[in-house]
Amino acid sequence: MPTLLPRPASQTTSPGEFVLTADATLSAHPDLVQPALRLQERLRAATGFVLPLNVSDTGSDVTASIRLGLDPTLAVEAFELETTPGSVHLMASSERGGHWGVQALLQLFPAAVYRRSAVATGAWTTPVTHVQDAPKFPWRGAMLDVVRHFAPTRDVLRFIDLLAMHRLNTLHLHLTDDQGWRVEIARYPRLTEVGGWRPETQVGAAHGSATDGRPHGGFYTQDDIREIVAYAGARGITVVPEIELPGHAQAAVAAYPELGVGDSAPTTPWTLWGINPVIFNVEESTIRFLSDVLDEIVDLFPSEYICIGGDECPKIQWIEDERTQDRMRELGVHDEEELQSWFVSRIGQHLASRGRKLLGWDEILEGGLADGATVLSWRGKVGAVTAARSGHDVVACPEDTVYLDYRESDLDSEPIPTGTVTTVEKAYSFDPVPAELDADEARHVLGGQANLWTEHIDSMRGLDYRAFPRLSAVAEALWSSGDRDYSEFAPRLTEHLARLDAAGVEYRPADGPRPWHERPGVSGRTRSAEESAAHLAKITANIG
Repeated sequence: MPTLLPRPASQTTSPGEFVLTADATLSAHPDLVQPALRLQERLRAATGFVLPLNVSDTGSDVTASIRLGLDPTLAVEAFELETTPGSVHLMASSERGGHWGVQALLQLFPAAVYRRSAVATGAWTTPVTHVQDAPKFPWRGAMLDVVRHFAPTRDVLRFIDLLAMHRLNTLHLHLTDDQGWRVEIARYPRLTEVGGWRPETQVGAAHGSATDGRPHGGFYTQDDIREIVAYAGARGITVVPEIELPGHAQAAVAAYPELGVGDSAPTTPWTLWGINPVIFNVEESTIRFLSDVLDEIVDLFPSEYICIGGDECPKIQWIEDERTQDRMRELGVHDEEELQSWFVSRIGQHLASRGRKLLGWDEILEGGLADGATVLSWRGKVGAVTAARSGHDVVACPEDTVYLDYRESDLDSEPIPTGTVTTVEKAYSFDPVPAELDADEARHVLGGQANLWTEHIDSMRGLDYRAFPRLSAVAEALWSSGDRDYSEFAPRLTEHLARLDAAGVEYRPADGPRPWHERPGVSGRTRSAEESAAHLAKITANIG
């Protein structure tokens, strides 16, 4: 019998099976049309069956093979699914709950249901079963960095499908950084004309590594963003944008030098990895500029939260700049940490005026936390504890557990092995709520997310390899209630891999990378700068 991932709160199974046939039909309550359409699309693609959809106010067309009905007594993301030999009945109180019920139903079919085209697989059956389920946390997400390496719209849409498959409801889209600006801002076109393209890129993780000599770039038009947001929304997923400030600013400063500190501004986005000293200045004109940018972001993204970064902001430019020191005296702030807090608070006030909430990495705690801010706690759990105890909401994403760009083993064959070893089992152990919090404080933990930084992920194949199956483990950690046992999870994950195979996901095998996963010669742990330069010269010579 197929098992579900994430594990449901309750499932009982009886003898018998439901058989989907070519004359099957669907019915749905008007509030559940989008989940019904997603089910129809997937079943049509895999089986070739037409599956006509009837929309009725009750959603209880008894003649339909699969019925999606409304039950207002269920929690917002909860669902109840019952399959019998004659029909399937899915109940939810909201569109999002309907989406998650559809995903559970799809997992009950043979794994080939995830194929992109119709395939002969024998009978399309599910077991006779009754599932009652609801998520543990309201924020279950993944952060995708599209700055370090740009992901075309089609790849973002594919990633959204994979999030939906795992009942993850939030895509945090990292859109700006030192290495590029990836979203069109109509009022300031140079942000993408200049900031969207860098002349070359560092190869490998080691300090002093060579660069590749190849331009890299790209950006999303506002129509692209609308497409991404609508596609995600039609699958139960909210897209949360991130516009970095006051640090990670080189791409913006290269485009508009007046945003920078002092007289010498870079002319291109940064070509290296790491923490960059280039930051925004603290003039009112810069606050107005960033407010204008965020006005367009707010108009594009309906998300309740807008992420403003706030992390890894070195203060050396502010410390050494006479105008910034004068500005600090004008503002009455005592040090540069307090100045960053002032900067973030000003942006937070503007977002609040637009009806949105500020989200930022846990460095925004330093110098004083802006009113109403929500904290992304990534440096362990200290940020989560501090924020929750001060009455602020938290999204947990500790780097030692859910940074999925980190290596999965100490094998030399891991592609660009960065960070600490993060295995599937370690990812499965993720608990967003620090043990130190009492029940009242713990209510401030909205949930968690996995993060995928793309310095060393330059293709969708690379993203598949890094994300899966660890993201499958994180999904269960954020959805399922009760005790977790990896030995119980592992066989269900093995079964789930067949679904990933059918969906074309090139995940990392349990016994290590295959030769085509490796990126020869770019191991950040073993190659020196001299070796990097020689390797690049060899590549260049071969191309020539």
